[in-house]
Amino acid sequence: MSSSIEYFPLPNFTFEDGTTLPHARLAYQVFNPSGAKTAVIPTCFRGRISTTLNFIGTGALQSYRVIVIALFGNGESSSPSNTAGAFPATINYRDCVRAQHLLLTQGLGVEHVDVMLGFSMGGQCTYHWLAQQPGFVRRAVVMCSAARTSRHNFQFLEGPKAALENSADYDAAASKRREAAGKLEAPKGLRGFGKAYSAWLTSVAWFEDERYRDLGFETLSDWDKAVTDVNYRDWDPEDLLVMLGMWQRGDISRLDAEQAGSLEEALKAIKVPVLLMPCQTDQYFHWSASEREASALPDARCKVIPSVWGHLAGSGSSRGDNEWMDGQIREFLQEP
Repeated sequence: MSSSIEYFPLPNFTFEDGTTLPHARLAYQVFNPSGAKTAVIPTCFRGRISTTLNFIGTGALQSYRVIVIALFGNGESSSPSNTAGAFPATINYRDCVRAQHLLLTQGLGVEHVDVMLGFSMGGQCTYHWLAQQPGFVRRAVVMCSAARTSRHNFQFLEGPKAALENSADYDAAASKRREAAGKLEAPKGLRGFGKAYSAWLTSVAWFEDERYRDLGFETLSDWDKAVTDVNYRDWDPEDLLVMLGMWQRGDISRLDAEQAGSLEEALKAIKVPVLLMPCQTDQYFHWSASEREASALPDARCKVIPSVWGHLAGSGSSRGDNEWMDGQIREFLQEP
């Protein structure tokens, strides 16, 4: 049982870059509203509310009221594609957390969150919640993510970004990216973005083992068409770019001047139990970074997903990975 997607108004919301949006909003959806405990799940990169529950087996959360909140820039919450006038040139997770806190406390009357779960960018947002609102979230699960975007991750994202921005049909000066016929502008740029992004999604073994067949694709070419073309047709170029920038700037050590950019000090300040689940073949967020984070967090456990699905291990693409993660989450939530 769930509600439909709803929108929480944020009148005159000011972002950290100084931009004020007169009519900002957050999109969210509540699942199992009568649940005794509350779970919150932020969306990920290129994630919509409708797809966000896919990255975890829902079994561990059957008794929870689950609130899925769209990040700024995803096309549902305030984004370049749905905002009249100038959208902030830069947004960050701190903006998202401030807005989400207003939604939960003022809009939904939530006094605390029993568990927050985040995959990829949703995991980075979860980390920022723990650092920015200490005590509000009682437990956290972070999948295929990191408290700080690595230099390697940053540089990888420069590739699809350049493919889009340098395409023949991309016009950075256009304030809106939809044509009268309802088709997105820059289709070549969007395909270029998808092409540059695609090989990083999984792993060498995934490709060599032809695991795209597990998703119903007969050939690599069939899979390629879906993930580099079809999957991007309803995405606005500016939305992708503004979210990509937020991802590149992800770093919880920037929250407190006293930490002086020390990630270790920022992690030490997080006192609640945290379950980290990196994938052993993830090319975005390396599993070793999660192990280092776990060693700095006061109360953390790191469970490496044994999978060839790379970053997609946390996205709900593999039934086996889903079952493995769901079991880890169940065990974590049952701990005293």
